[in-house]
Amino acid sequence: MPSIFPFTAIVGQERMKMALILNAISPQIGGVLIRGERGTAKSTAARALAALLPEIEVVADCPFGCDPHRPDRQCDNCRERVKRGEELPITRHRTRFVDLPVSATEDRVVGTLDIELAIKKGERHFEPGVLAAANRGLLYVDEVNLLDDHVVDLLLDSAAMGINVVEREGISFSHPARFILVGTMNPEEGDLRPQLLDRFALCVDIRGIHNPTARMEILERTVQFERDPAGFYAEWEPKERELSQDIANARKLLNDVTYTQRDLFTIAELTSEMQVDGHRADIVILKAALAHAAYNGRTRITDEDILVAAELALPHRLKRQPFQDTEIQFQELAERLDQVRQEAAEQTAQMQSNAPASPEEKKTKVTR
Repeated sequence: MPSIFPFTAIVGQERMKMALILNAISPQIGGVLIRGERGTAKSTAARALAALLPEIEVVADCPFGCDPHRPDRQCDNCRERVKRGEELPITRHRTRFVDLPVSATEDRVVGTLDIELAIKKGERHFEPGVLAAANRGLLYVDEVNLLDDHVVDLLLDSAAMGINVVEREGISFSHPARFILVGTMNPEEGDLRPQLLDRFALCVDIRGIHNPTARMEILERTVQFERDPAGFYAEWEPKERELSQDIANARKLLNDVTYTQRDLFTIAELTSEMQVDGHRADIVILKAALAHAAYNGRTRITDEDILVAAELALPHRLKRQPFQDTEIQFQELAERLDQVRQEAAEQTAQMQSNAPASPEEKKTKVTR
């Protein structure tokens, strides 16, 4: 993808990149909202992520890109074809990047049913919408705070349920709608309602980088890319391929990652102490922690996985008191997370010190 700026070439913004990678590994997390000022690589990162995602197998002639190996993730048409004994044609293509315009209407998003054709000829004809195109891909919503609240609700509902159902005059049609939801916005242009903000699983607040050396690196890479996109991409292709393979491996490992009752208690204690309303944050932290463990090649989550997930899942869910600066909230969260880190490190060290010595250690002690 020479025309796409490489994901691994983006300078800094590690938290934003991690949030995107975790959603790429596990779209069930529920999407990520990136809030930041202009020119901070928000849209660049979203497009770059879609470009490096692994290829997927789809039903060749299906407009919804159904998974040929998962009947539970197929549209009504594909399921009916299988029932008739047809063999679904299979092909491979890259992950789609679908850009939702701010002016999108409900029909444009969910699709429409041709009622006249259904009444006259008894045929069910569905005109796919944005959710159909985004299935098993990445749906990017720029300036999500300027989108109609009802449309945002539809997107978030589909992202959570993984299915889009359209009903008109007693006629219904459903198709899978599993996608990586990425929303971006500039807080200076207005904010989302708290109800909608909470529906985004992860949220990252980013700012321009002020370190002169890093800013110089951004400038240099941008100029190189604009002068020779193909050559610049070729230079970064090994790292892009490596990250793509890491995401593919993590997807395969994800279902094998486990957690303990202690992990659940750690999550519950953290959200309780931060006075987070509802239980969505707890669920999101667990899902993100599982994905982070898989990304690091582990089959069991650790406190570090939980803390990384909490840093992405809690900031936009903290209760803001009147006249309280958001920066103070973030500082309190950072201090609490550091405290949990220290407690976890001390507990690990204590467990290691209480563990029985290995034969080699015993032999060393005797020799001494």
